[in-house]
Amino acid sequence: MRSIDIHRYVTPLREGGSLPAIVEGDDNGLYVLKFRGAGQGARALVAEWIGGEIARTLGLPMPEIVAATLNPALASTEGDPEIQDLIRASSGLNLALDYLPGAATFDPAVDVIDGELASRVVWLDAFLSNVDRTARNPNLLIWHRRLWLIDHGAALYFHHAWNGSDANPASRFPLIRDHVLLPAADQIPAIDRDCAARLTDEVIRNIVAALPDDWLTGEGLLADPALHRQAYVDYLTRRVRDRQGFVEEAINARA
Repeated sequence: MRSIDIHRYVTPLREGGSLPAIVEGDDNGLYVLKFRGAGQGARALVAEWIGGEIARTLGLPMPEIVAATLNPALASTEGDPEIQDLIRASSGLNLALDYLPGAATFDPAVDVIDGELASRVVWLDAFLSNVDRTARNPNLLIWHRRLWLIDHGAALYFHHAWNGSDANPASRFPLIRDHVLLPAADQIPAIDRDCAARLTDEVIRNIVAALPDDWLTGEGLLADPALHRQAYVDYLTRRVRDRQGFVEEAINARA
């Protein structure tokens, strides 16, 4: 994971409940910052990284994800007390995505997506148990006439009340019925084998290995960053192998 230091807080993005913001990095680039001090804490950053990098592995377009160090002194440049508190609570290592200037929110009534691409996105979100890709909040952008995925912070939602071993990797994820791209996803059986083949054990281990220790917080088993990482690896590799349930759920929901 490439790292940047945040030099300037530019403006809040008030569309999200966690108050993400556009910031400027020490490389002069603009990024959308996700704060570890927001409501869902570091687990949302873990889901952002795992979800985004798995999406990239499946050939889906994702903005670059970077680790972003935030100096709490930046709070003094912001007039809103709520944002000041958020900056101070997020001192240290956060996560940011490359900003796509001029991108428009995906509109299912206007934007046409081909069946293979839609099927890959639906497969991804069923795999990740991502509850946040609905018509009300698609978390998809159109940029340079191409679909881009953003915001996987709500994926792997089970890990917010997790001891490292109580999640079921074979869960079917019935909420896939609400997915904004499900009507167009007419090639799920055809892309299933390719998606699973791309997510080898080694690929998953490498994605999880990049997680900073600062984001791997918890108690018991999850208090040890190495064991915490292994718990994610165990869950994700088993979910690839036990994918029949969530694949069938998506196919049946579309039918």
